[in-house]
Formats: sequence, structure tokens, C-alpha cells
Amino acid sequence: MKLAIFGAAGKMGRAVTRLAALAGDVSIVGALDAAGGSSLGRDVGEVAGIGPVGVAIGDDIGAGLLGADVVIEFSAPRALPALARAARKAQVALVSCTTGLDPEAQRALDEAAAQIPVLWAPNMSIGVHVLKRLVAQAVAALGAGWDVEIVETHHRGKVDAPSGTALDLANAVREVRAQSRLVHGRQGRVGPRAADEIGIHAVRGGGVVGDHSVHLLTELERIEISHRAMDRDVFAAGALRAALFLAGKAPRRYSMADVVGQ
Repeated sequence: MKLAIFGAAGKMGRAVTRLAALAGDVSIVGALDAAGGSSLGRDVGEVAGIGPVGVAIGDDIGAGLLGADVVIEFSAPRALPALARAARKAQVALVSCTTGLDPEAQRALDEAAAQIPVLWAPNMSIGVHVLKRLVAQAVAALGAGWDVEIVETHHRGKVDAPSGTALDLANAVREVRAQSRLVHGRQGRVGPRAADEIGIHAVRGGGVVGDHSVHLLTELERIEISHRAMDRDVFAAGALRAALFLAGKAPRRYSMADVVGQ
């Protein structure tokens, strides 16, 4: 697979570069960073700390996609529409890993998926995908008498809250309990907890990579289902697995459920 990396100078872009360089079935052919900065023109391997791989980081999206089968992007919502249009024009499959997407970015992914394969997920961890499935199964099995609260913890630098993964977990609950409503934290005299609430709480601090816990509670017992990411490489590894899956696929929207076959 011939791979382009968008957001190559960022933490996740560097992680993707490191893992791709170690993979025998992946060749890095493009590296892009729309934010510019001191990394432009430098070898993407050197920026990632693994030594030169023969690909310089650039900011010309069209040039960076030349010859690629798939592009993986870890960037920002505002950068996604331009990348999606360029990927569609170049017929390069797109794995999008950015959270906090606005309607314009979501629309750009939908439009691209009419002509190229597109996979977007708020979390590329295979374990998180399994967590989501387990939560849906648990909520369905336990019934309506159980309260659901979701708590997520991330490093102090994360700019969006709640996390995309927390919202995805809430959606998994709502697929079972269609009338549920989200409550983002609580403050003041909010009154007793209503049965239709899904509480979502965001904790920020330190260098936490990403923790997610779903609490299922009654007056007599409590179940907690949790996932903790130990290293950012878990997201890069999942993105590479998704890219390998997406190469050569028919145009449409895909999900991590397609990647893991469930």
C-alpha cells in the first residue's frame, strides 16, 4: 500500500510515520502538514525520529497525494474539507481520524464517499470498537431500569469536549434506547436524575492519552466497562489497519466495524 500522511508533523502523524516505516506492506509516498511551520521541507522520517525515509513534508495537498493509494489524516476539522476534495479528485482513499467535526467537514466526507472509499472514526483503537459493542449489548440485556453515565479523561491539551469517543459510546446506547437524551455534566439544583438521561462528563489534565468508562447503575448494583489507552501508537496502529483495509475498496462510507468484521 502506498500511503500519504496528512498532519505528518503532529504527534499522531509522527506515530503513523514510525509504524508505517516498520510495516513491510506499507510505503510512505507523501507527507503533508497544512499548518506549515518549521517541519516543512524536512524529511518526514527525521521529524518522526526514525531517520530519513526519502519523503519531505509539504503543504501542497495535490502534490502530496500523487501516487498514494490511501491518505491517513490526523489534523483539524477546518483542514478536512480541502483534503476530502483533493482526495476525491486524486482518487485516493481517505482514512479520517479527526474529532470534533463540524457540519461542513461531515458534508465533505459524505461528498467524497460518492467517489472514493472513506472511513471516519472518532477513535481508531480496536479495543474501543469492542468497548462500544459491549456497551450496546449490556444496555440491551439489562433493560430500562439501569442508569447510564459516561466519563472520559484526556490530557490538558485536548481542545474538544466531550471526546468524540464518548459521544460515539452515547450513540451506541441510544441505538438501544432511542428516546434517551444527553446531559453534559451537572451543576446547581438540577433535580433528581431522570430515567432517560445519558450523563457525559469530561475530565482534563496531565498527559492522559485517553480513558473512557461507561457506568451502568441501579440502586442495588453497578457495572463499569472501561478502556484505557496506554500509548498514542494504539490509534496509529488502528489507522494503518483501516488504511490497509480501505485500499482498493468501492466508494462509500466505511467504519471500524467493517475493518474488524463485526
